[in-house]
This record gives sequence, C-alpha cells and structure tokens, in this order.
Amino acid sequence: MMKTQLASLLFYGVIAFITLGSGIVLAETGNAVHYSDKFQGRKTANGDIFDQNGLTAAHKKFPYGSQVKVTNLANNQSVVVTINDRMRRRNKNIIDVTSRAAKELGFIKKGRARVSLELVR
Repeated sequence: MMKTQLASLLFYGVIAFITLGSGIVLAETGNAVHYSDKFQGRKTANGDIFDQNGLTAAHKKFPYGSQVKVTNLANNQSVVVTINDRMRRRNKNIIDVTSRAAKELGFIKKGRARVSLELVR
C-alpha cells in the first residue's frame, strides 16, 4: 500500500490493516482524552491498580497487555502505552490515556487530541 493511500485511510478515521514486511499492523485515528483524577488508585478492567503516572490506556477492542503507539497528529509527538482498561463501546473517543501519557503527547491542558494508534505488539 502506498504512503498516500495510508494517509488517506488514517485521515478519515478508518481502521486499516497495513502490511509491513511479514507482519500486519493495525492503525486507527480518532480522538484521545485523558483519565480523570478520580480514577487514581481504582482497579482497571484487567485488575491492575490505575496510576496516572504510568503509561497505560483504555481501548474498546485491543487485548489487555497490547502495546500501542499513540501519536498526536497536531504536533507529531508519540508515546507507547499498554492497554489495561476498557472503554464503553458507545464512547466516541478511540483511547483514554493517563495524565503522564497526555503530557508526553502535549495535550494535557486541552484535554483532547486527534491521534493515530499503531499496534506495536
């Protein structure tokens, strides 16, 4: 698949399977938000204790333990997070990250950012 085709698919928020060498990578775009502080210390869906200082996230479908590269499309900053929680399927955002991840992505003050996701492992 050509890079221009990939960019078009990601721009419209379509989930695309991209073949890179012998592997397949899942890519997705949409809005990211960060968790409220009220969840600090509570259990996540997989049983971990939630920590705003960690690099974890909630997603609707990625399996627990998945490593996902999140890239802020406004500033091209990226961070790799581990999925350990679930979002409601009706939620229009594609990922919910910790405050630390939001800071590293440069959207902590805005509260929301347009991002792309790439499944790393």
